[in-house]
Amino acid sequence: MASTFESSRDVIIRTEDWAGATTFYGSVLGLPVASRSDALIGFETGAFRLYVEKGKAHGPVFEYLVPDVQAAKQRLIAAGCIVVEEDASMPRCYIRDPYGIVFNIGQAPE
Repeated sequence: MASTFESSRDVIIRTEDWAGATTFYGSVLGLPVASRSDALIGFETGAFRLYVEKGKAHGPVFEYLVPDVQAAKQRLIAAGCIVVEEDASMPRCYIRDPYGIVFNIGQAPE
């Protein structure tokens, strides 16, 4: 299968201290808000967009965009990766690679 993985500019963290985190990134670092919802705020950093989400804390999650998410997921599992979290309504498919990096695989625009 020929599948191209291309990184997006998105990095997401999830935290239970959402108010503290959004204050830190918005006020202390002075990052401008690029998007906002009730549970997610995106900050523009210049090189990447940092999303801070309400919820159980986890480390940073990077994102790769692929032409076919399901095919890429199967290829990654076959290569020793594990699915950490998946929610098609987001869409979200967090994968941990054999070396400890967690990333989301998302649908590349056509």
